[in-house]
Amino acid sequence: MLMMICSLTATAQSIPTTSVTTEVKSPPSKVDFDAFETLTKEVKEYRKDRLISLDKFLTYSKERNTVILDTRSTEMYTRKHVKGAIHLDFTDFTQTNLSRLIPSANTRILIYCNNNFANDEINFATKMYNPKSTERKKAITLALNIPTFINLYGYGYKNVYELADLVSVLNIAIEFEGTDVPK
Repeated sequence: MLMMICSLTATAQSIPTTSVTTEVKSPPSKVDFDAFETLTKEVKEYRKDRLISLDKFLTYSKERNTVILDTRSTEMYTRKHVKGAIHLDFTDFTQTNLSRLIPSANTRILIYCNNNFANDEINFATKMYNPKSTERKKAITLALNIPTFINLYGYGYKNVYELADLVSVLNIAIEFEGTDVPK
């Protein structure tokens, strides 16, 4: 038996092998940059009339058929968010999740992000890229509001308004709730 195994091993080692690679053509990903770019251009014009002051934001927030949507991470939402806001992590945006949370596309949706609040860098850290080299001449702010607005619009939610102001978390006009809010 041992001789047979050794013999098979020796024979297998002496058989020339040829490498056959068959390239399997995979379908393209579902990423459509051109469609996203077209959508972004459409939203850019539409959004101009949807940037609202804190006063208007607070007024709208008290009206029927209106929700405040916080799309930051679950951790940041849990720690501190605008009082009454509902949560859907931006990474969980799908047509199904959105329609479960906001069944009617006619619902007025108010959005905000970290870049709308000052004086609390722990719970509302500014999203900004500061170049360390000469690759870019100036800093650029990166706000979650922009992709949130674009995606809501793309999913058919066009009754979206975005907080345009930078508001101090110390401003008594706006209330917060969460684990990092003193009771």
